[in-house]
Amino acid sequence: MVKKGYAPEAIINKLREAEILLSQGETMAVISRKIGVSAHTYYRWRKEYGGLRVDQARRLKELEQENSRLKRVVADLALDNAILKEASRGNF
Repeated sequence: MVKKGYAPEAIINKLREAEILLSQGETMAVISRKIGVSAHTYYRWRKEYGGLRVDQARRLKELEQENSRLKRVVADLALDNAILKEASRGNF
């Protein structure tokens, strides 16, 4: 299976590298080339992972996956509930 995107640890390392380059006075164009992502991706990552440690980022991803799984479960249960209500009314 092809892995999509970067791991949270890699993202945080790239953000740290970019911050070092920024403090050295590099432009955003140069920084984005050096870390291998577009400026838009850098800003999106900074918004999501800025100020996080590696363990916090890992936990964030785990919670996001669990949240999406729970949303699917709730959606399935709501659909089942709607089907049962419709069947109990006799309109089938």
